[in-house]
Amino acid sequence: MNLATTPRLRIGFLLAPRFTLSAFATFVDVLRLAADDGDGSRPIRCRWTVLSRDMTPIQSSCGIKIQPEEPLGDPSRFDYIVTVGGLIDPATTLSPEAAAFLKRAAEARVSLAGICTGVFALARCGLMDGYRSCVSWFHHEDFLSEFEKMRPVSDQIFVVDRDRLSCSGGVSAAHLAAFLVDRHIGRAAARKALSILMIDEALTGDRPQPGLPLELTARDPLVRRALLAMQQNLHAPLSIARIARDLGVGRRKLERHFSADLGVPPADASIRIRLAQARLLLRQSSHTITRIAEETGFCDASHLIRVFREATGVTPDQWRQSEQGMTTEG
Repeated sequence: MNLATTPRLRIGFLLAPRFTLSAFATFVDVLRLAADDGDGSRPIRCRWTVLSRDMTPIQSSCGIKIQPEEPLGDPSRFDYIVTVGGLIDPATTLSPEAAAFLKRAAEARVSLAGICTGVFALARCGLMDGYRSCVSWFHHEDFLSEFEKMRPVSDQIFVVDRDRLSCSGGVSAAHLAAFLVDRHIGRAAARKALSILMIDEALTGDRPQPGLPLELTARDPLVRRALLAMQQNLHAPLSIARIARDLGVGRRKLERHFSADLGVPPADASIRIRLAQARLLLRQSSHTITRIAEETGFCDASHLIRVFREATGVTPDQWRQSEQGMTTEG
């Protein structure tokens, strides 16, 4: 195969200070395994490079540094500019030069991607306005606190919205990279890359994010996404109709899926999740019942007490005293 062959996929990487090394490495590994026959790793079908304003090594969140390969230059030489984020801290924002480079890329109609918290960097540049942004469930509240008018997608592993792509980080970076390989090089190359990385199959972007602890364990992807939406909005519960609408289905369909998978209606599942959080706060904090009611979406303390007693047979205060007694005995 001729190394002079024009690559079908060209990607430039911007690494934020204290970026997540695993997300970057996983994304790149899919590219290198798809770029060449076998495990040759030659950048033939696709090419990638790490960009920088001054070529200074960039330190990841784990301390390992990556040496950039090219200056920022003209963004139109790439099909995608991928920004990899990591720690959320004022000191980890992109440089003004990198932010300007991203804006030039957007003006040149180069697609932009945010990996892990890289979508925060794009949003800070105003480049996610009007686009859906995929954010890890772990950083859902961080995103809301910084971008009050934007509603992050935290129930999918990645999101492709026209010329903006974002993913939640971790192994989802591999699936987004495989999506791009499939789009530009072919499905066989994407499958090959994932197989070598010991990843069973390519997952679509709407696959629910794993890892968020839930009171209920669901197998149905639609039900899992609904449960995540409930947990991410504990303090201000969404109506079941709203959740169904956000998921693109009718309320009746959502109720049927809950019944088949969990044997309970969505409203009951929401109560169980909020009660589980109330128990956690009773056990691990000294918050008043009124504050716990506020944080778990109940109207007031009386409402929480009534629902809690119906579910457990005791009041929240009695439950807390019982838990404290067990801890003391232990």
